[in-house]
Amino acid sequence: MVGELILVFMLAVFTGVELITKVPPTLHTPLMSGSNAISGITILGALTCVNYDSSLANYIGCAAVALATINVVGGFMVTDRMLKMFRR
Repeated sequence: MVGELILVFMLAVFTGVELITKVPPTLHTPLMSGSNAISGITILGALTCVNYDSSLANYIGCAAVALATINVVGGFMVTDRMLKMFRR
């Protein structure tokens, strides 16, 4: 079971790297804005993991909350910077 989960994780990492490297630079900012919603869902799932009795789930959940929060804040900062470019 654990081996299958590690395999799925490795495939997800490989697929994510391949997809991100194929995106042209002009689309990075709109995609970052869209990923804020996905990171919000990640934060909710991570908070659910924190509530489990397992200490491993607590550590992974805390790390996921921290990383997803950084992603959301960074996405809002990039989006704000992009929108400032269109102001006069």
